[in-house]
Amino acid sequence: MLLLILYGSGLARALRFIMLDLDDLIEQARNGRSRAIARLITKVENSQAAAAKIVPALYAFTGKAHIIGVTGAPGSGKSSLVNELAKTLRRRDHKVAIVAVDPSSPFTGGALLGDRVRMRDLSGDKGIFIRSLASRGSLGGLSQATAAVIKVLDAAKFDTILVETVGAGQAEVDIAGAAHTTLVIEAPGMGDDVQSIKAGILEIADILVVNKADRPGAARTVRSLKTMLQLGQAMMVNHHGRSLQAPAAAANGSQNDEPVWQVPVQETVAIDGTGVEALLDVILAHKTHLQLTDGWLAQEKRRSRREIEALLHLRFMEQFQTAVSQDDREQLITAVANRETDPYTAVTEIFKQIKT
Repeated sequence: MLLLILYGSGLARALRFIMLDLDDLIEQARNGRSRAIARLITKVENSQAAAAKIVPALYAFTGKAHIIGVTGAPGSGKSSLVNELAKTLRRRDHKVAIVAVDPSSPFTGGALLGDRVRMRDLSGDKGIFIRSLASRGSLGGLSQATAAVIKVLDAAKFDTILVETVGAGQAEVDIAGAAHTTLVIEAPGMGDDVQSIKAGILEIADILVVNKADRPGAARTVRSLKTMLQLGQAMMVNHHGRSLQAPAAAANGSQNDEPVWQVPVQETVAIDGTGVEALLDVILAHKTHLQLTDGWLAQEKRRSRREIEALLHLRFMEQFQTAVSQDDREQLITAVANRETDPYTAVTEIFKQIKT
């Protein structure tokens, strides 16, 4: 009987929590209630309509968290490094949220969400919240819901939000538009030393990290990255959408006197924590640099621009699917495939239907 009473009371609490209206859920999330935060994230991840209600209600309370993006090739040790960074941040009394984006199956749409398994030693710490997101086919290393999820966590008063990308290729540059500080993780023995610069991923890094620095070839990887950085500084470099002139041009007074962040190369061994304290010091130095210059506002503007463009795209696609029937779409696709019309004319026809 006692067990039934206890079970019944627990069930009653769970039912009361489920029945909370959105305003109560938002209030509880802002007060740091993990279950409320998790439910809000589920809502914004699964429904654009829900996100359109939740984000406006939370937006005035966002903008305070330091968002750190972590990207790099599979096998570079991103999850292990995020794990150690979270521990180090907690030792410094930071409240930490982790968003780990895992690749979805192109066949089933499912995702393993393995990063939560790797970070299981962080469980039990009430100052850490971990959420895995499935990429759901999105390119660029993030899921479509990542921006909204970050806002929920920001409004929930997390000091630092660590965002780990999918890690399935070299095109994961979306993180540079979502984070204040972007870490690009390299590891020795993973192929061509100039792999990063070929993909352009070097330009998104605020900090380059050579993880697994205890392995053979680590010193060579560090030298290669530093050489690439020196080559980049000797010419016009586009860093996060901002052109940086060569040092000679700056010396001639053709740029303002605002200090330019010099991308450092840090060495870590995430499995035993070597170098992680020093890496965190550099991360916080970059945050200070952004706050003392126009960098923080500039990054917020870039993030806002990308998010507005993404939402406009989604809104247009919704309008397109409503205005143009499935049959009409298939007829147009068939006509293009049969060379009866061309893609540009097809798009013009679609726009005519949407306008009417």
